[in-house]
Amino acid sequence: MFCNKCGAKNADDALFCEKCGKKFDNTTEEETLVAVKLSPVHNDEEETIYSIRPTLIFVKAGYVLAVLGGLLLAVILAVLGAFSSYLLLSSGAVVLLGLSFLLIPAYYHLKQKMVRYTLTDSKMEIDEGLINKTTRNVPLKIIQDVTVSANFYQRMLGFGNVEIENANENDGLIVLKNINSPREYADKLLKQMRRLHK
Repeated sequence: MFCNKCGAKNADDALFCEKCGKKFDNTTEEETLVAVKLSPVHNDEEETIYSIRPTLIFVKAGYVLAVLGGLLLAVILAVLGAFSSYLLLSSGAVVLLGLSFLLIPAYYHLKQKMVRYTLTDSKMEIDEGLINKTTRNVPLKIIQDVTVSANFYQRMLGFGNVEIENANENDGLIVLKNINSPREYADKLLKQMRRLHK
């Protein structure tokens, strides 16, 4: 026999659950299994609804511009080197100078990868950092308002911010910045909030 409160297996003739102590009534085993499956206590693990990162549109554009800038620099140095022996550089030095342009988008790429927004069935988690990691947890029960905002450029490129107002005195506004399809993720958050308040 299975307990319909905690799901623990017990002897068929048991009067009380060995795990949680609930008194058994005369329900059939089939009814008990259905109750355990429907019971929210049955699954102690949190369910992840979504886990997202800020958009990489600008990072990808930065890589393209860095490659174009490196190629332009190589051409300029080659042309100037043809006219002046002082500006003549080895091909290895030109390649290193061109590749150094990639350091700027690589820095922003790493910075974007260090931020993750996760919605579970009971809270919103904001993870930031690579070496020193900070995780902020906002219970869905204290969220008061969810707003989607996007400036002109964000709207043109299909991303925006999700602003979450909560009842926390120290950190009353949390902004999920530069999210692709922000309205979709805001709707999922609101849907989960409605489920909790039922």
